Amino acid sequence: MIKAMIADDERLARNELKKILKDFPEIEIIDEAVNVQDAIEKIEIHQPQLIFLDIQMPGNKTGFDLLEVLEYAPKVIFTTAYNEFAIKAFEFNALDYLLKPIETKRLSEAIQKVKKSMEQDTIAQKNHLGVQDQVFVKDGERCWFVKLGDVRLFESVGNYAKVFFGTNKPLILKSLNALEERLDNKVFFRANRKHIINLLMIQKIDSHFNGGLKVTLQGGEEIEVSRRQAVKFKDSMSL
Repeated sequence: MIKAMIADDERLARNELKKILKDFPEIEIIDEAVNVQDAIEKIEIHQPQLIFLDIQMPGNKTGFDLLEVLEYAPKVIFTTAYNEFAIKAFEFNALDYLLKPIETKRLSEAIQKVKKSMEQDTIAQKNHLGVQDQVFVKDGERCWFVKLGDVRLFESVGNYAKVFFGTNKPLILKSLNALEERLDNKVFFRANRKHIINLLMIQKIDSHFNGGLKVTLQGGEEIEVSRRQAVKFKDSMSL
């Protein structure tokens, strides 16, 4: 069963999607949201595996604005009446982009993509990379074999990630979500939406505003651990 949520300000659109989804018993709708703030709060509470997300939302906020602030990242299928946002949607790693009125056949194709992506996640989780594993990093003409234990920080830069080791900061074509699935979570911690830190490379921990924490890494980088992640961080560090 895939736990899903619908974020759409139009009640008729939500009802129509729920009606079509009755043909897909593997999808369980656990909640609905009517605007971006509502969606943020409910995603944090329920942590759905999948969200059907409208792009145009009330209050000058869009579905893209929602994804930019989320720390927990569910699979995303965009649902919209407009096709001009398609390219941007896939820049946000959306699995599919459905135009309203939604056709059952297209919805079926999108759900198949969700299932395949979740299967790949499961395989990746079984193949975690540890601190002794070496990875090949190429940035332009420069190449490195890097032991993961020497990497202190991964920083999201769009669909790329910046890898911090020694004095080097090359970019690799990997999203932070994809990296998080492969890395050993006993060593590599998702501090916030933009950063994964190596817990063994922390030099100093300070309290930060709004209930969060700030860590200083051995390279001098200061990274905020968000309020939501601070509880998990303290558990990881036994603070």
